[in-house]
Amino acid sequence: MADKVQFNLKNVHYAPMTTTGEPPEWGTPVKIPGAVSLTLDQQGELTKFYADGIVYWQSSSNNGYEGELEVALYPDSMLVDIWGYTKTDTDNVLIENATVEPKPFALLFEIDGDANGRRYCMYNCSGTRPGIGSKTNEASKTPQTQKSTISAVPLENGDVLARTTDETTPTVKQKWFEKVYKKTAAAAASLSQTEPAAAESDAGEEAASA
Repeated sequence: MADKVQFNLKNVHYAPMTTTGEPPEWGTPVKIPGAVSLTLDQQGELTKFYADGIVYWQSSSNNGYEGELEVALYPDSMLVDIWGYTKTDTDNVLIENATVEPKPFALLFEIDGDANGRRYCMYNCSGTRPGIGSKTNEASKTPQTQKSTISAVPLENGDVLARTTDETTPTVKQKWFEKVYKKTAAAAASLSQTEPAAAESDAGEEAASA
């Protein structure tokens, strides 16, 4: 049975990118507890060229996604692994240094559905440092959250994300948060065979119309 609706964010993880070239590599995913919300809007433009009084040609660009991840409190491990905080050896105090460049990472998460739900992996992310803030307690205690602006851009090979489907094998789903998903050799070969076939089909249609 396929999902009809989606709701509830959970199982948010980050995996530091250890190799940025091709093929990229990632470390073991680390859980970010206390996920509150995630909003990722597509980034790209639709370009239209007009001629002969019609839309003669059009193209859309895919620049990935950008949005906001809100959590109860970002873990110290992510401050160190991604945003370059250091911890003093003797006092165990975290130090933030403005000259340290943040590291790219994969963002993994799960969204429930009415049937199966979906698991995602955004391969190449960067994020702003979470802010600092709170307020005094009143009659009741209201937890304060932290937010980071997330930018997910394509890898060198063009891949932006991976997502499970209703037909994804149970083994892949079970191991989704153990390591960053990579296309198998068979899957990559299948994709490479599909793309030329599609191009040939387009060429054939153009020749027939001519």
